[in-house]
Amino acid sequence: MGGLVGGAVVVVVTLMLKAMMDSFSGQPTWVLIVVPLIGLALTGFVLHAFGREGSTPTGGFRTFPPRAVRADIAGDVVDNAGHEETFPWRLAPIRLAAIFTTVGFGAGMGTEAPAAYLGEAVGACIGDRGQRWRRFLRPAAVGGGAAGVGALMGIPLVGTAYVLEIGRRSGAPYDAGRVLAALIGGFVGWAIDVAFNLSLIRLVVPKEPPEDLPHALVTVLFIGGLAGGVTSLTAAALYRAKKWTARPIVRIAVGGIAAACAAVAIAIIAEPAAAFGPGGGAILWAEKDNALPLRLLAVDLLRAAMTTAAAAAGGCGGIFVPFLAVGDLAGRVFAPVLDLGHDLAGAAGAAAGIAGGYRLPLTAIAMVLWLGFGGPHTATLTCLAVVGVAYLTDKLNPFKR
Repeated sequence: MGGLVGGAVVVVVTLMLKAMMDSFSGQPTWVLIVVPLIGLALTGFVLHAFGREGSTPTGGFRTFPPRAVRADIAGDVVDNAGHEETFPWRLAPIRLAAIFTTVGFGAGMGTEAPAAYLGEAVGACIGDRGQRWRRFLRPAAVGGGAAGVGALMGIPLVGTAYVLEIGRRSGAPYDAGRVLAALIGGFVGWAIDVAFNLSLIRLVVPKEPPEDLPHALVTVLFIGGLAGGVTSLTAAALYRAKKWTARPIVRIAVGGIAAACAAVAIAIIAEPAAAFGPGGGAILWAEKDNALPLRLLAVDLLRAAMTTAAAAAGGCGGIFVPFLAVGDLAGRVFAPVLDLGHDLAGAAGAAAGIAGGYRLPLTAIAMVLWLGFGGPHTATLTCLAVVGVAYLTDKLNPFKR
């Protein structure tokens, strides 16, 4: 039940978010730069003007606990992992409005954290129907979160691994019941994606393998090091930006101006569409433009800055999809230098972004294995090795939290 209802809610919300972004994508350049700023301002209004602070947040639909980071929906998934009966599902409506004003208006944040958050909130709501239902709350919440991510990505084990792996950050165990709930939820979400032929997120599939072992080793070291390093440093900056304790109006002003400056620079260096949304437009630009490495690297770093600025402004969204884009662009930097296929470079970089930036190596491995099924085995092995190098690169990052 958690998987079916949670996955269905996530799919409906994601389709609405995509429709909103698509409605803006064909507008003039100034609209693509200004609209995300308006969205971030509306997010701040929803969370801080309509939302309120109180000591009993579970009792109301707009009451946040004292000193809570109101936009941090991924934080709620992590903090309540293993004891989902405390999940503040009543805050989901106000958070949903903030998700629409952030992601739907094209700020540089993604849909995976909303998918996990809304899926778990729906599952927790289902289980919070009285004492007889309470024993189903934890598996319903875990299944709902896994189904949401599984439906979004179209990969069942990515939904499963995401919920289990992110829950380990607060010590949630890999016990049989939790793993089974996550497995069922992930496959339910994937089944929803297949049944309706959704393809909510476009992923690059590695098709061209490296020429030989030395070529593969150089690819692994360069792409794993750069993509893992860039996303790891971005993650460290994002964490600090999310926890910034400045007044909401100051956060919106500083973060919004920084995001706008990065968007203007991307529009000049690449194209306006590359500066809008969580990063899919930047990947499409990289695929068709055949840009030089330094130009790709500049857009890559600017995209990382955009997402960090959106988080600093109090944006309510995810960073999984932006890290896919930042990692993909970092991988493509080496495609012409290493005489490497752009599909392999992009796919390896995206996997590195999840392992090094989001610090979810098992989730990255699940994504690589699914995308590489039926393709060249050496390309899949190369991407798996890149995941390992990116994860180790993050471990060596002196600035991470």
